[in-house]
Amino acid sequence: MNEIEVRGRPQPVTSLDPDEQLSETARRRIHESVPASTRRAYAGDWRRFTLWCTDNQRSHLPATAATLAEYVSHLADQGKAASTIERAMAAIAVAHSSADLAAPHTRPARAVLRRHRAELADGGRAVRKAKALTVTALRAMVDTLDVATLAGARDRALIVVGFALGARRSELAALNIADLTFTDDGLQVTIRRSKTDKDSLGRATALPYTSRPATCPVRNMQAWLDTLATLGETSGPVFRRIDRHGNLGRAPHGRGEANGRITGQAVAIIVRRTALRAGLDAASAFSGHSLRRGFATETHRRGKNPLRIARHGGWKDGSATLAGYIEDADQWEDNALTDVGL
Repeated sequence: MNEIEVRGRPQPVTSLDPDEQLSETARRRIHESVPASTRRAYAGDWRRFTLWCTDNQRSHLPATAATLAEYVSHLADQGKAASTIERAMAAIAVAHSSADLAAPHTRPARAVLRRHRAELADGGRAVRKAKALTVTALRAMVDTLDVATLAGARDRALIVVGFALGARRSELAALNIADLTFTDDGLQVTIRRSKTDKDSLGRATALPYTSRPATCPVRNMQAWLDTLATLGETSGPVFRRIDRHGNLGRAPHGRGEANGRITGQAVAIIVRRTALRAGLDAASAFSGHSLRRGFATETHRRGKNPLRIARHGGWKDGSATLAGYIEDADQWEDNALTDVGL
């Protein structure tokens, strides 16, 4: 079940005023304005909250500020990450909004969460970050892939193009063949929508030919599309599911999209699996986000203009996230203690 189900209170009487009515099409678009992955996560968070309320004889709808704070404390006792708790609080607020109820005040809950963050820090539990993929590590990874196989050809294209785009894993998974335009200079990729592109304006990113064929995003993407074409696949998703027999697969057991599109989670699995195969240090710390983080740090280290890096990867101007990546990259190369005479 992928949607929040609001139960436990009488449904409001539907207004007969035509000015208050929404068509089914409008309702669907409002519903789908929230990404499917977010809806699934919220549904799970809401289900767990309602079960906890039942077990503790508390009202889940409407919930009080005290109930919310107590639940946050419960999640903290379970050792949940602060980001997980933040998402649960958001899911509870969404459920109340869906029921035309005011969400519980969050001040007590946020005080509990602040203390939980401090406890995590005192216990040495740092916020987990995806390990940035360097160009050297990327070369080692693609060298392990057998491009004579479907999986090898797909994974090489995914890793190389994902790094070259500075793409989020969801953006890679969402790519369609129609989003790709080859030119004499290289490849133009249209990202139709993204996490921070709330208005779905999209962006076009140019990828030039590079000097090493094994890590050239243009050559690798062309090779993968040629492979798909030999199988009769000339439209639809770029990156597709491959079954355990090495064949293009459709949705397994009724899950996923029927056209075989991979998920963002699959992107993370492919990156981590290839890092492990290459024997990289701390390989388990690599994830789908390693491609995006690695693009930011490697281009910065090579002196690229920060504004050009941001525009290429789809970060907003003045992005604190991008600034954090650059700061991490500079902690050794541009350290404040370097050359001070110690």
